[in-house]
Amino acid sequence: MKYNTKTRILHIVLAAALVAAGLLSRKVGSLLDFIGDALWAMLVYCCWRILLPGKSRLFSAFLALITSFAVEFSQLLSPDWLVRIRSTFLGHMILGQGFKWTDLAAYTGGVAAIFLVTAAIGSLRKKEK
Repeated sequence: MKYNTKTRILHIVLAAALVAAGLLSRKVGSLLDFIGDALWAMLVYCCWRILLPGKSRLFSAFLALITSFAVEFSQLLSPDWLVRIRSTFLGHMILGQGFKWTDLAAYTGGVAAIFLVTAAIGSLRKKEK
């Protein structure tokens, strides 16, 4: 199987697990908001790896941080159309609601964590060859 295909499959599996963990973290309580935000940024990283499997993990991490930060800063904006999107479940899960500086730290921690996990998986895959 080609490297890009394996990369996509790995990140699809990781993304599915992250979605499940993220939804579960929202059910448990607000103490896990930081974890939920970190999981969201990890999911963004996986999405970039799925879309751009030939690019480096570092490039995907950079894109995930840019995307996460852009979504967070977009929460400072409140045009009617954006408020309507955020009022839906899916819109709220993707775009969030209410800017918080602490979310930026959660995104950074989440991207760093998934970067390290996928780097370790990549090292194991190279040793298998």
